[in-house]
Formats: sequence, structure tokens, C-alpha cells
Amino acid sequence: MNEAADQNWSTRALERQIHSLYYERLLMSRNKAPVVDEMREKTEPLDPKPEDFIKDPYVLEFLGLPDSHKFRESELEEAIIGKLQAFLLELGKGFSFVARQRRISTETKEFFVDLVFYNYLLKCFVLVDLKTGELTHQDIGQKDMYVRLFEDKIKGPDDNPTIGIILCTEKDRTIVKYSVIKESRQLFAAKYKLYLPTEEELQNELEREREWFIRERAVPYST
Repeated sequence: MNEAADQNWSTRALERQIHSLYYERLLMSRNKAPVVDEMREKTEPLDPKPEDFIKDPYVLEFLGLPDSHKFRESELEEAIIGKLQAFLLELGKGFSFVARQRRISTETKEFFVDLVFYNYLLKCFVLVDLKTGELTHQDIGQKDMYVRLFEDKIKGPDDNPTIGIILCTEKDRTIVKYSVIKESRQLFAAKYKLYLPTEEELQNELEREREWFIRERAVPYST
């Protein structure tokens, strides 16, 4: 479990390690380097995809913010900047900090992206917007515009397409399904939690995920 989290394995990569007895071979081997090198060679994606690097949800317990929605987005941003190293670790692999409140100007207006990162594994900029409430279609439209502006005015010729992430406390699957996020490979909406869920809360979340999966696929579930 720890290795899967540290290596950011996909489900397919984890299944491969289990079936190839990677854990057992690693324990039995006196020279572990070749075993680890083989694992990395077999699991390293030839063409990494943004969805392989985006988590949902993000657990921001380390920020020490109260478990309520009464704080402002600027306070959330300030807390993240104050504990940037921990936030980068929570984001995942390959992220480096670029800017806060990055300005993007048009002929008549100025816009500001909350946080800008660069992922050296994906070789692209990552724009993060912070929302202290539920995701709305206006949030998605704004993020889509920010990504397009950034692509046109800031992204370099050698950079891959810019990624936009909206961090929100809640998201309506219907809004996500019928928005540009559904077809976009560059826009993502992810929830954040200010504390680790209890066992009961985790069980309820899994139950909701299962019910949604069954509903979407229209596959009868049998116990």
C-alpha cells in the first residue's frame, strides 16, 4: 500500500506488481536494484497522462484550518503558501511552485490565477483555482478561459498543453458530466478535505461511489 502511494501507481501498474510477485522478489533479493529497475521500466508510462497525476480528493489536514466553510479563499491560499512543501507532496510527483496570483492580461482586462505550478514529468504548467464551496458551471467556464489564455499568452513552444485544476469542497457529478470537463483532457475538478475521513465516512463515500457507478453503467448489482 505504501509503495503504491509513493510510486503513484495506477490500478493496472499495481495489478502488474502483484501478479509479477514484485514484493516477494524484492524481499528475497540480496541485490534489490535490478528488481526495482525492472519494475520502473515496466510501469513507467511512455506517454504520461494528466489524469495519472491528478488526485481526488486531496487531504489538506496539514493546513490546520477549521472544518467549516466560513474561511475565505484568500485564507485557504495563504495557508497553502505557508505550508507549500507539504502541499506539493500532497499534489503528487513532479510538481514545482511557479507563482501565486499569476496575472494574465487581455487588451482590456486582467485575470489572476490563484496558484501556478509546473510538472516536470508532464512538462506542462498546472493552474490551480481554490473554491471554498461547491463547484459551479461558472467556475468551470472561468477555469477553461484561464487555461486558454495561459496557452495563448504564456505557455512556451516546448511545453505540453496546460492543465487546469479546480479544488472545491463539493462537486455535483451532473455539472461535471455536462460541462467541458467531460471531454477535456486539460480540465479537472477535485475535492479537498481538511481532515482525514473516519471509517464510517469512508464507508459512506465508497457506498456513494458504488451507487453512482451502477447508475452510470446501468449494471444490476447483486450481493
